Amino acid sequence: MLKDITIGQYFPGNSVIHRLDARFKIAITAIYIIMVFSAKSFISLGAAFLFFVIAFLLSGISVKLIIKSMKPIIPVIIFTSVLNIFFIDGVTVFELFGIRISDEGLLTSGYMIIRLVSLICGSSLLTYTTSPIILTDAIEQMLKPLSKLRFPAHELAMMMTIALRFIPTLIEETDKIMSAQKARGAELDSGSFTDRAKALIPILIPLFVSSFRRAEELALAMECRCYNGGEGRTKLKTLVSGGKDYAALSLSLLFLALIMIIDLGRVVL
Repeated sequence: MLKDITIGQYFPGNSVIHRLDARFKIAITAIYIIMVFSAKSFISLGAAFLFFVIAFLLSGISVKLIIKSMKPIIPVIIFTSVLNIFFIDGVTVFELFGIRISDEGLLTSGYMIIRLVSLICGSSLLTYTTSPIILTDAIEQMLKPLSKLRFPAHELAMMMTIALRFIPTLIEETDKIMSAQKARGAELDSGSFTDRAKALIPILIPLFVSSFRRAEELALAMECRCYNGGEGRTKLKTLVSGGKDYAALSLSLLFLALIMIIDLGRVVL
């Protein structure tokens, strides 16, 4: 299961989405999240999902990768679906062991599943198609106006990117520790909930130790390279926007307006 987590990983490519300006990709991702949360019906949510499908096809990312990224959140989806099915009142469709299942519960459950899948898959395209270094530069430039208010834009962007970059490393480290504990006879997948919780202690302690050691090594490496923050820092590649970036941003705004019009039309009717 840990190997299926692809959050924070970058997959190089030369697709249209890969070549977009990272600043525009961040803005488009924010607009897409607004689309998903502002959609009030299956039709408007379907429009947001259509936007994701278009972006996915243009990105050249494998379908297997998207499916793989969904595996870790399957328990969350199942838990959310069960809550909506059994605890929302409406017209009873059928009863299961004395528990009433309503039409509203089924509709709400399906709606939440589509929303969660759309949100996770759509937002994941940002890190899949943007390298951590470029993502750092984009966040820094977008926050640069706040530096006049003494806001540490560069430091914040660097911390966010380092945290994002080390997610796959920590997952790999956790998997190695779990394999080592299992080889020593540890029972991690059996027993009661309390036993499983106790079995996590031999995993968490070396993971924290390893994380602090990596952080110290990274700090030492940055210090040896005379890293002093964003002051006087030059860039090998500068972010340059073009017509395709504005076209992608306009398309996302068009979809957002379409979703709002659809929901507004439903309210009026």
